[in-house]
Amino acid sequence: MPAIAPGLSRLGQISMRAKDMPRAVRFYRDTLGIRFLFEAPPALAFFDCAGVRLMLNTPEGAFDRPGSVLYFAVEDIQAMHQALDAKGVSFTREPHMIAKLPDREVWMAFFEDTEGNTLALMEEKTL
Repeated sequence: MPAIAPGLSRLGQISMRAKDMPRAVRFYRDTLGIRFLFEAPPALAFFDCAGVRLMLNTPEGAFDRPGSVLYFAVEDIQAMHQALDAKGVSFTREPHMIAKLPDREVWMAFFEDTEGNTLALMEEKTL
């Protein structure tokens, strides 16, 4: 029997575009409260998302397209929604249940960063 190749399991870094780097850094660091790691001016900034590095980069050529959706796991989606709303974050979808499973409910709320990238809050409520 042939050996099974190891699979991918852990994200090390996620890249998001930022056309206005100072504005994007302020949003992720100051508004969302994500731990800032370092900058490589003028085009890169790095943050720590519980061990996964978030890289903001100034888009060039083929890389100038919207980023992936980042889903931030939270303990209390209503409280986090309220806290971010108070900081001026504009939500495109309020907290809502998207799935009811036998053991939990999956809730999400969607918003955009200052660069037009879609972000989301996600809570899995145990029943």
